[in-house]
Amino acid sequence: MTDIHSSPREMKRAITQRIRAALIMHGSATKADLCQRLGISFPTISKFLSQMESDGEIHYVGEDDSSGGRRAKRYAYDPEFMLGLAIFVENTETNYTIFNCIGEIKEEGRMPSVLQENPHLLGNHIESLIERFPRLRSAAVGVPGAVSNGQIIFIPPYPNFLDNDLKEAFESRFQIPVVIENDMNASVLGFASNNEIENESLVYLYFGQNGPGSGIMINGDVVRGSTFFAGEIALMPQYDNKTFIQALKVGGSDNEIRTSSVPTDEDQIDAVARLIATFTAITNPKAVIFCNDEIDEELLAQIKERSAKYMPMKHLPVLLKSDFKEDYLSGLQHLALDLMITGSDMSDSI
Repeated sequence: MTDIHSSPREMKRAITQRIRAALIMHGSATKADLCQRLGISFPTISKFLSQMESDGEIHYVGEDDSSGGRRAKRYAYDPEFMLGLAIFVENTETNYTIFNCIGEIKEEGRMPSVLQENPHLLGNHIESLIERFPRLRSAAVGVPGAVSNGQIIFIPPYPNFLDNDLKEAFESRFQIPVVIENDMNASVLGFASNNEIENESLVYLYFGQNGPGSGIMINGDVVRGSTFFAGEIALMPQYDNKTFIQALKVGGSDNEIRTSSVPTDEDQIDAVARLIATFTAITNPKAVIFCNDEIDEELLAQIKERSAKYMPMKHLPVLLKSDFKEDYLSGLQHLALDLMITGSDMSDSI
């Protein structure tokens, strides 16, 4: 039986992906450049460039200076040929950006929240954007819950979204590749990308609208865990009979956990310090990132000092602040851009 990955169609797709990625990464290239970088024969490169030019995916941008022979033609990728969508849902609103294949933002905005409603309304939001931007070729959707291969497996307190396979639903509906990602996983990815950090270990903490969560990166890779449950720190046991979210709550009974639990008093600071000490002992991250609208420098210093009660100072991570929304959307944009470059053909999987 023929291996599908060696079929002519798969080979054609793989070569197109590599040429597309090279042109987007380097800005422009000649046929000889691409042959050297990709290890693909000159006739094959010529054939594929001709087809991509005919499709409008690339365009001729001039000729290089002659070194004695015929001047080489230079080609560049059309950044407007494909657009991507990064969109995330929160308790109060839905945020999105439309961007081209070199990351330029074409539009950003807000829409009403859908978390208390149902995923179909989120699909309607996406459909309205596709109608206005028909060149949309991929979408990355962020949700405040644990995601396993596109299916939401844990998302309190939004039962209408639980167990929904958003990836399958949206790919079937829109015929474009879609990735569904946990909010904190996307944020730690976006922070690393925005700050050009590679092969480091990081933790991104968010107290947020839906209770605390974290994104964990080890040596440059986002950690999702064996059941895609990594980072659900709200349930982490602390003290004798409290979870982390219970240790952060203010007022009310043990079952009345407020949705935003920014640390303010000594006990809450101690809970965060214990969490950082735990991460230090297990993953030894370079930095722990907090959201800049949830914390200030004074509070960071208090957390750092308290953490040193549980862990030697020299091993503690740097504590930083960053823009959560910017990091979140950047991480989703990174994921959607990957889908654009790979150019997944939805007819193969639907």
